[in-house]
Order: sequence, then structure tokens, then C-alpha cells
Amino acid sequence: MHVGVALFFTDYSIRPADLAVALEERGFESLWAPEHSHIPLERTAPWPQGGELPKKYFQVMDPFVTLTAAATVTTRLKIGTGICLVPQRDVFQTAKAVASLDVMSGGRFLFGVGAGWNVDEMINHGVDPKTRMQLMREKTEAMRVIWTEETAAYQGELVKFGPMQSWPKPAAPPPVYVGGAFPYGARRALRYGDAWLPHARRPEYHILDRMVEFRAMAADAGREIPVTVFGGEPEPDMLKRYADAGIDRVVVNIEPMDRDASLSRLDEWVSLGLV
Repeated sequence: MHVGVALFFTDYSIRPADLAVALEERGFESLWAPEHSHIPLERTAPWPQGGELPKKYFQVMDPFVTLTAAATVTTRLKIGTGICLVPQRDVFQTAKAVASLDVMSGGRFLFGVGAGWNVDEMINHGVDPKTRMQLMREKTEAMRVIWTEETAAYQGELVKFGPMQSWPKPAAPPPVYVGGAFPYGARRALRYGDAWLPHARRPEYHILDRMVEFRAMAADAGREIPVTVFGGEPEPDMLKRYADAGIDRVVVNIEPMDRDASLSRLDEWVSLGLV
């Protein structure tokens, strides 16, 4: 089982290049960066994990910028969005950003996508929350066409464009990791994703309590896809439980801290046997 690290990069956290080099040196498999364009101060949507929204959500940098910095100083470390808020993004610019980063990283990019929970943020982007799931699927399908076809066109209900061309083209389409809770996020991942990217914990369940149901759902769908658990506990006993459950990857969160504090935390995890 692989172990990755996720960080809300901010102007006071360790720099992306420094963290990427440290992760690769210590044997971690991947680095993940989340996305929020902004946080409206008048919010109607609760944070799915419960409680007050941490300040790092207001301060996080753009993931494609931070992951590019990480990619240029590493050779083996995989880099991923965890997650990219696809419904809020322009489909053409996002397709080009993903393809560019995948080419620059030598095919190491993992495209984590999600529709998001912050309804007020979506509305500021002109996204109808009621159709955001369909919009995410259609934009993802459209991007796959852009990445693979010299002349691309797509005709969905919400996303439509005639023949067009865009480069660069990835050597292979980046794998799409569809985020979302059980059961609906799992169904979406099985429908059009290459992997499922759920959070380890929600107020009503732990993901390990849903894996039997997910396997049954996958069998009914006639598809087997890997599972990457986001926000896993950085504890050897829990990592063993994830591995025993057939989880492909666990991503642990590191809080925004300066370089020295961040490297110390990584060394603590290494000493515990996380990698």
C-alpha cells in the first residue's frame, strides 16, 4: 500500500519544492494539494467534517502552481490534486493545465476531482449546485476527449463544444480519482473514474466500515477500481487496517507549518514506520 501526504500550501507553510524533495528522499509515494478559489464570508453550507472551517481553507494556494514547483525538483514522486473543483473551472483551461503538468512531470500526475461542498463558493462561480455533479462528469469526459483526440468535440447537456484543437497531449490520459462520500461518490467513481478518493472519516462513518458495501457495489457495476483514502490516520496500526481492507493508497495530512517543523513531522512518521 502506498502512503502519500497532503498539504494546504500557504504563504507561511513549507515551500512546495522543499516538501516534495523531502517526501521523495524519505520514501513517500505522492504529494497532494487541495483547491479553494475563495471562501465567501457568508456561508450556508456546513463543513462536511464538522465544526468551524479552518483558516487554511481561506489561505490555500493554487494547486497547479504548487504542484508544478513540486514536479520540477523530483523524479519519482507522484503529484495529485486532492481535489480539483472541476465544476468551478473552465473546461479548456483546466484540460490544458492538467495536460501541461502531466507532461512536465513525465506522467506522474494524478487528477483528483470533486464537485465540492461549499455551495456559496460554487454560486460565486456561476455554478448551479443542483447540477454540479453532472457538470463535473461532463467536464471530465470532455477533458478526456481533449487529451486524446487531435480534433476534439463534445456534446453533453451542460458542456458543449464543436471541433477544436489543444496541446499538449499527455502520453496517456492522467488517471481520474473521483472524490466523494459513500454511497454517491462511490457510484460516481465507478461510473466514470479510474479510482475512488473518499475521506477517511465523516461524522456518520469511517471509510473502513463501508468497504464491504463498496466492494459489493463495484461487483454490481462490473468494475474494480482502486481506492485512495484521504486524510488517513498516520498510525502504523491504522495503516495495517487500511492495507488489510485492500486500500491502494492512504494520504495523510500535514498541517501548514514552516520548513523545520514540517521536516520534523515527516521524520516522526518515518520513525513510526509509515514508509
